[in-house]
Amino acid sequence: MSLPVKNLVLMFLALLVSAVTWALRPTVFIANQRPKVNLELLIPRQFGEWHQLDQPSILIVNPQQVALLEEIYSQTLSRSYANAEGAVVMLSIAYGANQTRDVALHIPDACYPAQGFEVLSNIKGTLETGFGNIRVTRMTARRGNRSEPVTYWSTLGDKVMQGGLETRLMRVEYGLRGLIPDGLIFRLSSVSPDAKTAYELQEVFVRKLMTALPPASRLQLMGKPSASLPQ
Repeated sequence: MSLPVKNLVLMFLALLVSAVTWALRPTVFIANQRPKVNLELLIPRQFGEWHQLDQPSILIVNPQQVALLEEIYSQTLSRSYANAEGAVVMLSIAYGANQTRDVALHIPDACYPAQGFEVLSNIKGTLETGFGNIRVTRMTARRGNRSEPVTYWSTLGDKVMQGGLETRLMRVEYGLRGLIPDGLIFRLSSVSPDAKTAYELQEVFVRKLMTALPPASRLQLMGKPSASLPQ
Protein backbone atom coordinates (compact mmCIF):
# COMPACT_ATOMS: atom_id res chain seq x y z
CA MET A 1 0.00 0.00 0.00
CA SER A 2 1.45 3.32 -1.06
CA LEU A 3 2.01 6.01 1.52
CA PRO A 4 -0.78 8.39 0.30
CA VAL A 5 -3.33 5.53 0.25
CA LYS A 6 -2.23 4.42 3.71
CA ASN A 7 -2.65 7.95 5.02
CA LEU A 8 -6.13 8.11 3.53
CA VAL A 9 -7.07 4.83 5.19
CA LEU A 10 -5.77 6.01 8.55
CA MET A 11 -7.64 9.28 8.19
CA PHE A 12 -10.84 7.41 7.33
CA LEU A 13 -10.44 5.14 10.36
CA ALA A 14 -9.84 8.14 12.61
CA LEU A 15 -12.95 9.84 11.30
CA LEU A 16 -14.93 6.61 11.75
CA VAL A 17 -13.80 6.27 15.38
CA SER A 18 -14.72 9.91 16.03
CA ALA A 19 -18.14 9.42 14.46
CA VAL A 20 -18.83 6.26 16.51
CA THR A 21 -17.63 7.98 19.68
CA TRP A 22 -19.92 10.93 19.01
CA ALA A 23 -22.87 8.63 18.25
CA LEU A 24 -22.35 6.74 21.51
CA ARG A 25 -21.97 9.91 23.55
CA PRO A 26 -24.62 9.82 26.31
CA THR A 27 -27.23 12.54 25.98
CA VAL A 28 -30.12 11.53 28.26
CA PHE A 29 -30.03 12.75 31.87
CA ILE A 30 -31.45 10.20 34.31
CA ALA A 31 -32.39 13.14 36.55
CA ASN A 32 -34.87 14.29 33.88
CA GLN A 33 -36.62 10.92 33.82
CA ARG A 34 -37.76 10.89 37.45
CA PRO A 35 -39.11 13.28 40.09
CA LYS A 36 -36.91 16.34 40.58
CA VAL A 37 -34.66 16.17 43.63
CA ASN A 38 -35.18 18.97 46.15
CA LEU A 39 -33.07 18.22 49.20
CA GLU A 40 -34.66 20.93 51.35
CA LEU A 41 -38.10 19.38 50.86
CA LEU A 42 -36.93 15.79 50.70
CA ILE A 43 -35.42 15.67 54.19
CA PRO A 44 -37.88 16.39 57.03
CA ARG A 45 -36.79 18.76 59.76
CA GLN A 46 -38.25 16.47 62.40
CA PHE A 47 -38.83 12.71 62.41
CA GLY A 48 -39.13 10.18 65.21
CA GLU A 49 -37.24 11.53 68.21
CA TRP A 50 -34.93 13.62 66.01
CA HIS A 51 -35.35 17.36 65.44
CA GLN A 52 -33.26 19.87 63.53
CA LEU A 53 -31.12 22.25 65.57
CA ASP A 54 -31.21 25.96 64.82
CA GLN A 55 -27.42 26.15 64.87
CA PRO A 56 -25.64 25.54 61.55
CA SER A 57 -23.72 22.37 60.88
CA ILE A 58 -20.66 22.12 63.12
CA LEU A 59 -18.42 20.99 60.26
CA ILE A 60 -16.27 23.87 59.04
CA VAL A 61 -15.81 24.12 55.28
CA ASN A 62 -13.11 26.41 53.97
CA PRO A 63 -13.73 28.69 50.95
CA GLN A 64 -11.80 26.43 48.61
CA GLN A 65 -14.03 23.49 49.56
CA VAL A 66 -17.17 25.60 49.09
CA ALA A 67 -16.09 26.56 45.58
CA LEU A 68 -15.38 22.91 44.74
CA LEU A 69 -18.76 21.76 46.06
CA GLU A 70 -20.57 24.39 44.01
CA GLU A 71 -18.70 23.24 40.89
CA ILE A 72 -19.47 19.54 41.38
CA TYR A 73 -22.95 19.56 42.89
CA SER A 74 -26.23 21.13 41.87
CA GLN A 75 -27.60 20.96 45.45
CA THR A 76 -26.17 20.60 48.94
CA LEU A 77 -27.82 20.28 52.33
CA SER A 78 -26.18 20.54 55.77
CA ARG A 79 -28.14 20.18 59.00
CA SER A 80 -27.57 19.13 62.60
CA TYR A 81 -30.13 17.00 64.43
CA ALA A 82 -30.52 16.11 68.10
CA ASN A 83 -32.55 13.42 69.83
CA ALA A 84 -34.34 13.52 73.18
CA GLU A 85 -31.10 12.66 75.02
CA GLY A 86 -29.26 15.55 73.38
CA ALA A 87 -27.07 13.41 71.11
CA VAL A 88 -26.20 15.30 67.92
CA VAL A 89 -25.78 13.91 64.41
CA MET A 90 -24.62 16.13 61.56
CA LEU A 91 -26.16 15.39 58.18
CA SER A 92 -24.68 16.48 54.87
CA ILE A 93 -26.03 15.56 51.43
CA ALA A 94 -24.59 16.69 48.12
CA TYR A 95 -26.47 15.93 44.90
CA GLY A 96 -25.27 16.31 41.32
CA ALA A 97 -27.51 15.85 38.29
CA ASN A 98 -24.50 15.28 36.02
CA GLN A 99 -22.05 12.66 37.25
CA THR A 100 -19.84 12.25 34.19
CA ARG A 101 -16.12 11.52 34.41
CA ASP A 102 -15.20 15.22 34.41
CA VAL A 103 -17.74 16.17 37.06
CA ALA A 104 -17.65 13.46 39.70
CA LEU A 105 -18.69 12.99 43.33
CA HIS A 106 -16.20 14.24 45.91
CA ILE A 107 -16.05 11.65 48.69
CA PRO A 108 -15.23 12.42 52.36
CA ASP A 109 -11.95 10.50 52.08
CA ALA A 110 -10.70 13.42 50.01
CA CYS A 111 -12.54 16.41 51.45
CA TYR A 112 -11.72 15.75 55.13
CA PRO A 113 -7.92 15.74 54.62
CA ALA A 114 -8.37 18.89 52.50
CA GLN A 115 -9.78 20.55 55.63
CA GLY A 116 -6.85 19.50 57.82
CA PHE A 117 -8.23 16.22 59.20
CA GLU A 118 -6.20 13.05 59.56
CA VAL A 119 -8.08 9.90 58.50
CA LEU A 120 -7.50 7.30 61.23
CA SER A 121 -9.63 4.47 59.84
CA ASN A 122 -11.68 3.69 56.76
CA ILE A 123 -13.78 0.52 56.77
CA LYS A 124 -16.42 -0.69 54.31
CA GLY A 125 -19.54 -2.35 55.71
CA THR A 126 -23.31 -2.46 55.49
CA LEU A 127 -26.07 -0.52 57.20
CA GLU A 128 -29.48 -2.11 57.75
CA THR A 129 -32.28 0.38 57.20
CA GLY A 130 -35.35 -1.81 57.57
CA PHE A 131 -35.88 -1.39 53.83
CA GLY A 132 -32.76 -3.25 52.73
CA ASN A 133 -29.06 -2.89 53.32
CA ILE A 134 -26.85 -0.04 52.13
CA ARG A 135 -23.16 -0.50 51.45
CA VAL A 136 -21.45 2.20 53.48
CA THR A 137 -17.99 3.41 54.46
CA ARG A 138 -17.26 4.18 58.10
CA MET A 139 -14.39 6.57 58.54
CA THR A 140 -12.86 8.17 61.62
CA ALA A 141 -11.15 11.53 61.15
CA ARG A 142 -9.28 13.69 63.64
CA ARG A 143 -8.15 17.29 63.74
CA GLY A 144 -6.46 18.35 66.95
CA ASN A 145 -8.63 17.23 69.86
CA ARG A 146 -11.69 16.75 67.65
CA SER A 147 -12.50 13.16 66.70
CA GLU A 148 -15.25 12.75 64.10
CA PRO A 149 -16.65 9.31 63.21
CA VAL A 150 -18.29 9.45 59.76
CA THR A 151 -20.70 7.13 57.96
CA TYR A 152 -21.28 7.77 54.27
CA TRP A 153 -22.37 6.25 51.01
CA SER A 154 -22.58 7.43 47.42
CA THR A 155 -25.02 6.62 44.65
CA LEU A 156 -24.69 6.70 40.88
CA GLY A 157 -28.05 6.56 39.15
CA ASP A 158 -30.07 4.09 41.19
CA LYS A 159 -27.11 2.13 42.61
CA VAL A 160 -24.81 2.53 45.60
CA MET A 161 -21.15 2.65 44.60
CA GLN A 162 -18.03 1.77 46.59
CA GLY A 163 -14.65 2.67 45.21
CA GLY A 164 -13.37 4.47 42.15
CA LEU A 165 -13.11 1.42 39.86
CA GLU A 166 -16.69 0.34 40.49
CA THR A 167 -17.89 3.89 39.90
CA ARG A 168 -15.96 4.25 36.63
CA LEU A 169 -17.27 0.91 35.30
CA MET A 170 -20.83 1.91 36.16
CA ARG A 171 -20.39 5.24 34.35
CA VAL A 172 -19.32 3.29 31.27
CA GLU A 173 -22.36 1.02 31.57
CA TYR A 174 -24.69 3.99 31.78
CA GLY A 175 -22.84 5.70 28.94
CA LEU A 176 -23.26 2.71 26.63
CA ARG A 177 -26.99 2.99 27.25
CA GLY A 178 -26.85 6.67 26.31
CA LEU A 179 -27.54 7.76 29.90
CA ILE A 180 -25.91 10.46 32.04
CA PRO A 181 -26.31 9.40 35.68
CA ASP A 182 -26.99 11.64 38.61
CA GLY A 183 -25.55 10.87 42.02
CA LEU A 184 -25.22 11.93 45.62
CA ILE A 185 -23.08 11.66 48.70
CA PHE A 186 -25.01 11.00 51.92
CA ARG A 187 -22.84 11.69 54.97
CA LEU A 188 -23.46 11.46 58.70
CA SER A 189 -20.95 12.49 61.34
CA SER A 190 -20.67 13.01 65.06
CA VAL A 191 -18.09 14.71 67.24
CA SER A 192 -17.22 11.89 69.62
CA PRO A 193 -14.16 10.02 70.91
CA ASP A 194 -16.24 6.79 70.93
CA ALA A 195 -16.47 5.70 67.30
CA LYS A 196 -18.47 2.51 67.96
CA THR A 197 -21.23 4.36 69.82
CA ALA A 198 -21.25 7.12 67.19
CA TYR A 199 -21.68 4.63 64.34
CA GLU A 200 -24.52 2.91 66.17
CA LEU A 201 -26.24 6.25 66.72
CA GLN A 202 -25.83 7.16 63.06
CA GLU A 203 -27.38 3.84 62.03
CA VAL A 204 -30.38 4.51 64.27
CA PHE A 205 -30.68 7.96 62.69
CA VAL A 206 -30.73 6.49 59.16
CA ARG A 207 -33.36 3.88 60.07
CA LYS A 208 -35.63 6.53 61.59
CA LEU A 209 -35.16 8.82 58.60
CA MET A 210 -35.90 6.11 56.04
CA THR A 211 -38.99 5.06 57.98
CA ALA A 212 -40.29 8.63 57.80
CA LEU A 213 -39.82 8.88 54.02
CA PRO A 214 -42.11 7.68 51.21
CA PRO A 215 -40.68 4.95 48.93
CA ALA A 216 -39.79 7.37 46.10
CA SER A 217 -37.74 9.53 48.46
CA ARG A 218 -35.95 6.51 49.91
CA LEU A 219 -35.01 5.43 46.39
CA GLN A 220 -33.50 8.86 45.71
CA LEU A 221 -31.32 8.62 48.81
CA MET A 222 -30.29 4.98 48.99
CA GLY A 223 -30.78 3.65 45.46
CA LYS A 224 -32.14 0.17 45.00
CA PRO A 225 -31.14 -1.69 48.18
CA SER A 226 -30.21 -5.31 48.50
CA ALA A 227 -31.87 -7.54 51.07
CA SER A 228 -28.49 -9.06 51.86
CA LEU A 229 -25.05 -7.71 51.09
CA PRO A 230 -21.62 -8.94 52.16
CA GLN A 231 -19.66 -7.04 54.75
